Amino acid sequence: MSIINDIRFAFRQRDNALNQLILINILVFVSIILLRTILWLMRSDLFETIMSFLALPSDLNVLVRRPWTLFTYFFVHKDWLHIIFNLLNLYWFGMLVREYLGSKKLVSLYILGGFLGGVIYLLFYNLVPFFIARGNAEMIGASASILAIIVAAATLLPDYTFNLLLFGPVKIKYIAAFLVLLSISGAVGDNAGGNVAHLGGALIGFIFIKQLQRGNDLGRPIHGFWAIISGLFSRRPLMKVSYKNPATGGFSMPNGKPSQIEIDLILDKISRSGYESLSKEEKQKLFRASQKD
Repeated sequence: MSIINDIRFAFRQRDNALNQLILINILVFVSIILLRTILWLMRSDLFETIMSFLALPSDLNVLVRRPWTLFTYFFVHKDWLHIIFNLLNLYWFGMLVREYLGSKKLVSLYILGGFLGGVIYLLFYNLVPFFIARGNAEMIGASASILAIIVAAATLLPDYTFNLLLFGPVKIKYIAAFLVLLSISGAVGDNAGGNVAHLGGALIGFIFIKQLQRGNDLGRPIHGFWAIISGLFSRRPLMKVSYKNPATGGFSMPNGKPSQIEIDLILDKISRSGYESLSKEEKQKLFRASQKD
């Protein structure tokens, strides 16, 4: 019960999308591990059948019967190294996206990256001769979503530096370029389908940031969907009263923190013009918003 309460608490917290995405992937992975162990002990063949209902099929006739797999596949992992590598990258690069753009944009990138990655995968398997000759396949994993976030971070903050073990400081634009090149080279390898999906994620990551800088939020339709998912774990909040601040013309919460509307406006300004474009007052509002109650 303590673990369940911790999970519920994580989903009740506002602006906690990064941890929520990580938790969903972990919960699905743990469920798959437990299910696989139980079914194998029972000498049952149902495990692969169940996985097929979550994995994205390349066969369009199968996809028509399982349309939900365009979204479920990028929350599913079967191997330890696969999920560890993906979630580490989600955490490292997701922290950047969340800090500069906010939780909503992070969720949008994750879902759009996975979706477009799946669409590219389907197009290649049904239109490109090399992939058609490989026969039908199924795909799982969040790699397309993760690469969308990595490329988005590199497009937004190309000169931001990570200190890599053995390599030292490396700008994230070079990390993103390396991963994209790796996916291009792997598009004719054993995991060809997965690598072309990565490229779809990378493409939407780049387009997303460029459109955001022009004032267009491609992820706006996703915000309501994510609110529903988070709401499944949350209690209905008590009504809160906001007070008009006549000095600034904005709205402040009773504890002195800026409202979510103010924060969203400031984050939009950062996405358009960068952090340095903020006024001293706007920076102070961001700081107050980051403080724990």
